Amino acid sequence: MNTIIDFMKRNYKILLVVVCLSATLFAFKMNATKETDPEKDKLLLELLTIVIQKGHYNPANIDDTFSKGIYKDYIEALDPSKRFFLQSDIDEFLKFETQLDDQLLNKDLTFFNLTYDRLMKRMEESKKIYKSVLSQPFDYKAEESFNTDYEKAPYSKDVKELSDRWRRQIKLSTLSSLTDRLKMQDNKSKGIVEKEMKDTSVPLRDGEKFTVDPITSDSAKSEKEADNGKSKTFEELEKETRESALKSLDEYFGFMQDLDRNDWFSVYINSITARFDPHTSYYAPEDKERFNQSISGKLEGIGARLQKKNDFTEISELISGGPAWRGKQLEAGDLIMKVAQGNAEAVDVVGMRLDDVVKKIKGPKGTEVRLTVKKVDGTIKIISIIRDIVEIEETYAKSSIVNKNGLKYGVIYLPIFYIDFENQDGRDAGKDIAKEVERLKSADVNGIVLDVRDNGGGSLTTVVDIAGLFIEQGPIVQIKSAGRKKEVLFDRDEKIEWDGPLVIMVNSFSASASEILAAAIQDYKRGIIIGSKQTYGKGTVQNVTDLNHFVRNSTLGDLGAVKTTTQKFYRINGGSTQLEGVSSDVVMPDRYAYLKMGERDLDNAMPWDKIDPAEYTVWNKNNNFNKAIVNSKKRILQSPQFQLMEENAKWIDSRSEDNTYSLNIEKFKLAQNEIEEKAKKYKPLSDYKTALKFTSLPYEVDETNKDVILKEKRDRWHEALSKDIYMEEALNVLDDLQTKTVLKKSIPAKLKKEKLAKS
Repeated sequence: MNTIIDFMKRNYKILLVVVCLSATLFAFKMNATKETDPEKDKLLLELLTIVIQKGHYNPANIDDTFSKGIYKDYIEALDPSKRFFLQSDIDEFLKFETQLDDQLLNKDLTFFNLTYDRLMKRMEESKKIYKSVLSQPFDYKAEESFNTDYEKAPYSKDVKELSDRWRRQIKLSTLSSLTDRLKMQDNKSKGIVEKEMKDTSVPLRDGEKFTVDPITSDSAKSEKEADNGKSKTFEELEKETRESALKSLDEYFGFMQDLDRNDWFSVYINSITARFDPHTSYYAPEDKERFNQSISGKLEGIGARLQKKNDFTEISELISGGPAWRGKQLEAGDLIMKVAQGNAEAVDVVGMRLDDVVKKIKGPKGTEVRLTVKKVDGTIKIISIIRDIVEIEETYAKSSIVNKNGLKYGVIYLPIFYIDFENQDGRDAGKDIAKEVERLKSADVNGIVLDVRDNGGGSLTTVVDIAGLFIEQGPIVQIKSAGRKKEVLFDRDEKIEWDGPLVIMVNSFSASASEILAAAIQDYKRGIIIGSKQTYGKGTVQNVTDLNHFVRNSTLGDLGAVKTTTQKFYRINGGSTQLEGVSSDVVMPDRYAYLKMGERDLDNAMPWDKIDPAEYTVWNKNNNFNKAIVNSKKRILQSPQFQLMEENAKWIDSRSEDNTYSLNIEKFKLAQNEIEEKAKKYKPLSDYKTALKFTSLPYEVDETNKDVILKEKRDRWHEALSKDIYMEEALNVLDDLQTKTVLKKSIPAKLKKEKLAKS
């Protein structure tokens, strides 16, 4: 998620003037089109080029270098595992490597059409390959291996070589699953019960986790399948792994088949936008809608999450509080067969694209949708649901309280800086955090932890509001547009909602708006920043522009939107968070600390720079500030858990380059056993549990008593907090920030009597 700010109206007018200069954009007045409309594609290319070039903070030159970047990104996006295209395809494509800038300016679709048609052809051929591979047993005694570093792998020179690549990749996946099944069966015969599957995942350089093959791996299913009370032969288990792999690949290709030409054209367009910077991108109509939902945390519909299951659409989850949840007729696991709008005739949705099914089910508040579903027990039922506004609870801030050493602390978790741009009275992170702070104050907490770990950003307006809760008044962030003077955003409210001890928790995935908040709190020395060595490092601002506003009288359908980097933001001390992020006051070891996952590791990221600082007054009401930082650093150095975490991080980093796996079952088992033995050393990290007990505030206890799903979610969150060594240290820091007066008041009566007796 990227930072969105409320300067959109001002920049929108500028863009509108620019686009009006291009009269050709308003010449489109056509009939409704099918999904393959080259005129719509050409219009999109022209719109994007003009809007981005004129609105971008530092637009790139559209030249041969730009063209090479598009080519590289696009080909990698089409075939990241190099299991579709042949070297002969790449040789043919390579002729266009320096021509894409010219094709873009001329609205020429030659390269896209060529690659799209070829990809469709190769994917159809690949279906035959994997089905053939899985039709017969693998020879797990053969001496061969497979390297999963696709980036360095060459393309296959012919179909025979490509088929062998598919064979080895699938064999590696089934081998991993087979060894899991054999081990579980062996353990079961010995009376050993495994509570959970082992994690043999290999972290890649970009921080993702690789479990042999994300498409064909079926180890998660193997325990259930193998547990039938009867031992199976090697041959039976081997056959099961192939059947499971075949099912997974069929589902994967079914998903790929659901993607139409427009979806692939969006991939091409985003390869173009990425050359301006990593955060400039195109939103197809469905993506634009999803973005709006993610930033506002709400939608209009029935309140159910759907997933594709072969040709069927399955209810995977009901959103707590939504109309489907309230109706108590729809259940997770139900299959949707037909959809009808009100009294209209039902439409069969079996075999339909998931996005198209979603479109039919969603709709304005107050309207009726009738679903014909096949229940889990096999019965067919027609369920009527009146659509309503659905709030996605996971989007919103939530708080908890915990008692520690006779003191009470509050924890607020903020997953995203959400806002409803279309409704000023709607929920936003600023108002909700203020509410949570007020609730915690009413609960007489002695300190607050604000957790923005994994928070990727959102609305800048809400950041200013939230930071303003903790300071009297003053600047929060500085904004700079290309060719303009800097603009300083202030908190002008003299009221301080919370003047007590404050800790901000961050990690390497805290980005954008999270970094603005952490930087402001750090520059004021208002609270202590604790977490990873540095945050993500995204110091740029994006505006989302609806492309439909630039075309009159068009019946081409929804054109989507473009998100453009229009500004950079700076700390009030003048430094940028771009690339460097925010360095924590207290650095805690992180399992993935050595992997490349930040903005600084992205291709084409904008550079770091600095501007003049703003005028601000450092907070001076906590004499324990520096002492608390020193004490925390000492605890971390002396903690066996944190020492083990650091060692684990180095081990994970060392494994990130280990990409070659033996396909001989005995050697594979030996290698996996070595990994498992080494991993046992780090098991205490996952088994760690504090003595802390986290609970909901009184108002939420009442809500969870009425809502089983919400209660389950809160129980899981509280349990996770009780096992969180990082949260434990954040609370230790709050202890150190306490004044003697507070500590004296907080001593329980029993301890006071003991002290008096001893004295």
